[in-house]
Amino acid sequence: MDSVSDYYSATQLRSDRWSALREATTSLCREHNARKAETLKRRISDLFQSLSLIEPYWAFPGMAAFDHMRRQFEHGNYDDLSFTTNRIKRALTTGAYRRRSIPLERDSSDDEEHNDEAMLSPEARAMTRPYFEVLLVDNVNDQQERWLKSNVSRMRRAEDPFHYEAVVVPSLEDALIAVLFNHNIQAIVVRPGLILKSKNPNEILNKYVSNASGSAEIDAMLPEDYGPELCRLIARVRPELDAYLVTERSVEDIAGLDLGICRRVFYNQEDFMELHLNILRGVAARNKTPFFTALVEYSKQPTGVFHAMPISRGKSITRSHWIQDMGAFYGPNIFLAETSATSGGLDSLLEPQGPIKEAQELASRAFGSKQTFFATNGTSTCNKIVVQALVRPGDIVLIDRDCHKSHHYGMVLAGAEVVYLDSYPLNEYSMYGAVPLKEIKHQLLALKAAGKLDRVRMLLLTNCTFDGLVYNVERVMEECLAIKPDLIFLWDEAWFAFARFSPTYRQRTAMRTANDLRKRLRTEAHHEAYAKQQEALKDASEKDMIGARLIAPPEARVRVYATQSTHKTLTSLRQGSMIHVNDQDFKGEVEQSFHEAYMTHTSTSPNYQIIASLDVGRRQVELEGFEFVHRQIEAAMAMRRAISSHPQLQKYFKVLTVADMIPEQYRQSGVTSYFDGEQGWTDMWDCWDNDDFVLDPTRITLAVGGTGWDGDTFKNSVLMDKYGIQINKTSRNTVLFMSNIGTTRSSVAYLIEVLVEIANELDDLLDDASKMERLSFDRRVKNLTENYPPLPDFSRFHDAFRPGDLTPEGDIRTAYYLSYDERNCDYLELDGSLQDALDAGQEVVSASFIIPYPPGFPILVPGQVISQEILAFMRALDVNEIHGYRADLGLRVFTPESLAALPGGTSPKPNAEKRKGK
Repeated sequence: MDSVSDYYSATQLRSDRWSALREATTSLCREHNARKAETLKRRISDLFQSLSLIEPYWAFPGMAAFDHMRRQFEHGNYDDLSFTTNRIKRALTTGAYRRRSIPLERDSSDDEEHNDEAMLSPEARAMTRPYFEVLLVDNVNDQQERWLKSNVSRMRRAEDPFHYEAVVVPSLEDALIAVLFNHNIQAIVVRPGLILKSKNPNEILNKYVSNASGSAEIDAMLPEDYGPELCRLIARVRPELDAYLVTERSVEDIAGLDLGICRRVFYNQEDFMELHLNILRGVAARNKTPFFTALVEYSKQPTGVFHAMPISRGKSITRSHWIQDMGAFYGPNIFLAETSATSGGLDSLLEPQGPIKEAQELASRAFGSKQTFFATNGTSTCNKIVVQALVRPGDIVLIDRDCHKSHHYGMVLAGAEVVYLDSYPLNEYSMYGAVPLKEIKHQLLALKAAGKLDRVRMLLLTNCTFDGLVYNVERVMEECLAIKPDLIFLWDEAWFAFARFSPTYRQRTAMRTANDLRKRLRTEAHHEAYAKQQEALKDASEKDMIGARLIAPPEARVRVYATQSTHKTLTSLRQGSMIHVNDQDFKGEVEQSFHEAYMTHTSTSPNYQIIASLDVGRRQVELEGFEFVHRQIEAAMAMRRAISSHPQLQKYFKVLTVADMIPEQYRQSGVTSYFDGEQGWTDMWDCWDNDDFVLDPTRITLAVGGTGWDGDTFKNSVLMDKYGIQINKTSRNTVLFMSNIGTTRSSVAYLIEVLVEIANELDDLLDDASKMERLSFDRRVKNLTENYPPLPDFSRFHDAFRPGDLTPEGDIRTAYYLSYDERNCDYLELDGSLQDALDAGQEVVSASFIIPYPPGFPILVPGQVISQEILAFMRALDVNEIHGYRADLGLRVFTPESLAALPGGTSPKPNAEKRKGK
């Protein structure tokens, strides 16, 4: 039997233990060899012991049934035990326990056993009542526990919209374990009798408590505070849940306490019906989907269509003789739900007053923002909306150079003066990491020294990056606010929408950090810490400031925006995205300009199906986001372990570890890998709590240079064409696999099978290869794994596009529009005229965005001087496409005459080091 250390999560452990118990009990019934039977009995005994530490936190099968099974085993009733185990495992696998009572007696019949949830049609599943579990926290004996459960059960009625079962645990620690372990729990009832410590010690469970709250914090609690403190701690790890506090304390005592997620306090009463109704109401509030519900109701109404949408109600399709296949493929509902925003049927995305407004308010609650706005044309548009709403011509914006191209175009539209920030390079894998905080602070301090800090408007960073690098959001924001107290932050969380629903990830999201920072800045302890640091740094140099852990002034304004591609990591139709706002000055300063920017970029004919999917996607993550994200991480961890520990795969592939992706100086925790073959799993919490950068484990970057294929060829010619495996991103010698909330263990198993098959085929190919073929293979591998081109930094903007020479900001808008006139541009060939011009010492300036794919980041922007390093990188890249580059003409550049005609175009050239603003 695998040890506990072999498992990343208790959920995986539980599932595999039940599978193993089913196999062992079935085998025992058939085994006639006494020695083998004894071996099976010992295994079953060990499995019971392992499961006994886990089952108290689940309603099904429940501890009463579990203890009965142990007695069956002890009394030798192996046939009965096998029957019960098989029925329980089937119910757990299919989810049948969620919609009906599962009989466990040997002579009982289960007529619906072969009609379980997984076999039902979507329509039939939609008709079933959703199931959840309620956690009762009270230190009671077995008889009192039965009394509690029976009183809760008696309150349930046939007309209730949901069905739930109760789980009883005795202590605060057990409650924390339960909510972090049991994804079925949607509500917690905290009763006065709870105790502090769990009596259920277990290696894999104990980490849940330590991650939820440090043991020292728990040990310091007073008994009378156990209930309120539990509500507060649960709010820290699973804020989407509802808690109800039953207390004997006075109103005055309770009023001043932080009750976290507590929705209502019951004073020393046993009004189970009132409690029952509150539980249902709390879950119903999260289950509500105002726009989706309105759209469904609209589709049922008889209407006469006299507006400009022939496809509305499907009329243009049903009357057609030639496009019936479209109607058959999509079905009728999608067309019945089509309407125009101007027809008055539902609500307007541009001026929401009804169900869209309510849906956005619910999304704001779910994601922890102050305001949330839906978008139906992707996060590219969201980025442009935020930038245009906040940035005025001439404002200085600090921006990650290898961020999504929509940000670069947003800078053009807004007329910003851009300071590009360089990420640390990962030359060996032809990708960039993330921007070190020291680089950001250096640029802010340089702008301050030049007297330009008042013009600095925004810091724009990608969190997390496509490759899975996540910033220490709290530290970045606080230290930047220490230099520029009203700095606005735009965090591109296009690939990070799911992070809100994991306790580990949530601490590094923009909205969570903004809320925490707003609270902390108001505390007396923060005021004192700030005053003390100000005294210490009174005469500090720039070097001292960069090296110090800066503290933001208490009067700093927390102004944070996050754009998220809901469709990329959660449930939404393509292009469904959200803008989350947590800006203290939004109402007074930004609201009108934001509205104008939103109107500028949002279609007047938004897709209602996308809006409905955003509404439903929000409902899903509030009710089961914790479960789905947890399983997503489990799948990724299983993939990491399987590839890293498979001897055949190690010949040709390597899963890049934390140490491969993040240099040591940015890993204060010292964590190098999430899985080690000798030590097992590493607890992520410590590094996610402290390190400058962390690696999202759901992004698995696989180095494939050892196969002799570059990343693009491996993606298209091998994975996609031969095996039907789709991925998004590659670099010169890597491919990126991402698990998501839809990834299953079967999907992981298939990927491992494919990689093993590829490795075996490479073995066969090399076995049969001639000497020259083997030399050719070795050369390709060496070229991909050793002869890699160094990644170039951002060079600089040409002086014609710079307002001065002290700091590096550039006017990207002027450069962009200058290229609209063909007379201002010329084309130079990479291997000919461009190389000659640089060798001759000429300044050559790009007239376009140049984006090699892969790796997919801009290595040139309009107005940027082309360096020898950039040219060498472009020539060394072996890629199929370079966006912005014309292979038939060459690289588009500005003519010297067009640059000379601009103000500053003929000004004296300062030295290169000074021009970079270093």
